[in-house]
Amino acid sequence: MINVFQPSLGDEELEAVRKVFASNWVGRGARTTEFETAFAQHCQVPPNRMVSISCATEGLFQAVELLGIGPDDEVVLPSLSFVGAANAVMASGARPVFCDVDRRTLNPTATHIEARLSAKTRAVIVLHYGGAPCEMDDILSLVKHRGLHLIEDSACSVASRYKGQPCGTLGDIGIWSFDAMKILVTGDGGMVYCRDDELAERLRRKLYLGLEQSSGFSQAGRERWWEFEVGEVGRRAIMNNVTAAIGLVQLHRLPEFIARRRQVHQTYNSSLNGMPEIICPPNLDPNNESSYYFYWIQLEPSRRDALAKALLQRDIYTTFRYHPLHLVSRYQHDASAHLPESEWAAERTLCLPIHQSLSDEDVEKVIDGICWFLSA
Repeated sequence: MINVFQPSLGDEELEAVRKVFASNWVGRGARTTEFETAFAQHCQVPPNRMVSISCATEGLFQAVELLGIGPDDEVVLPSLSFVGAANAVMASGARPVFCDVDRRTLNPTATHIEARLSAKTRAVIVLHYGGAPCEMDDILSLVKHRGLHLIEDSACSVASRYKGQPCGTLGDIGIWSFDAMKILVTGDGGMVYCRDDELAERLRRKLYLGLEQSSGFSQAGRERWWEFEVGEVGRRAIMNNVTAAIGLVQLHRLPEFIARRRQVHQTYNSSLNGMPEIICPPNLDPNNESSYYFYWIQLEPSRRDALAKALLQRDIYTTFRYHPLHLVSRYQHDASAHLPESEWAAERTLCLPIHQSLSDEDVEKVIDGICWFLSA
């Protein structure tokens, strides 16, 4: 089966894990700190503002909590978003308000966001769809003018840049994912960037049970090292040396991953552009850089569904990310949430396989499968 997503793991990652095993310290430690520092350098931000975490979904939950969002508040986010973002808002007691997106880029614009703002809006969450940056100048201007917090869901944007600045570092809080289906893979895990130093320090405490200081082996030798204080209620959602060791290798390999994904993207473009029935993704703004996490095509709804089934019969898996959240019954609390562009895109968009492990033969098989279907 040719998969939509697939990690690239090998001997380097195994050797990094072997060294952690040999150290007898597999929990959070030196490797974790090293990974945080390296990722902060990758994102061109101070290391103290980058915090590793157990997964990006936990990062979304923590971001909402850190910003003090709660009952009677509203958070605007695109309907074509990861379900974890909406769950994070609802878990706080706040109300997710879904905005529309551009039907071609599948990204929200400032106009889409502004249409859903109210006096209760406290924050905006943006997702850079497929790793292609949103038009951030207008969004940043809007949230600044309205006094709103901005959370960037950069789970798919590990190497994306908007006018030279890494996605995830443009707002108040940014979140990246390293789960098994992402580009940089650690099995599970993620990073959170906080623009505010104090927020980052508070996040570190919250991710380790709210402890004001460690009570473990690292504190041995001080007076009664087993005693501790809890500054605030927190969960345990830390990364460990095993996942961090894998992440360090993957971060080193990231440029080659992105180069191959770009190549696959360009091959799809050159082969599929101009085909009858098919709409390819719009060209990337030359000032921006994508992570090439998704490659999507658009065609009429009945044909989209039939193509997905036909490709599956040829051992090619496709999908659509993300099902519109305003159509999910759990979130249907807003009768005015008619989002025509999101609904148009959700009926017509199909995400094709794109990952760095695809061979040229795999890519050609996908293209041939689409050509076969269109000519049938």
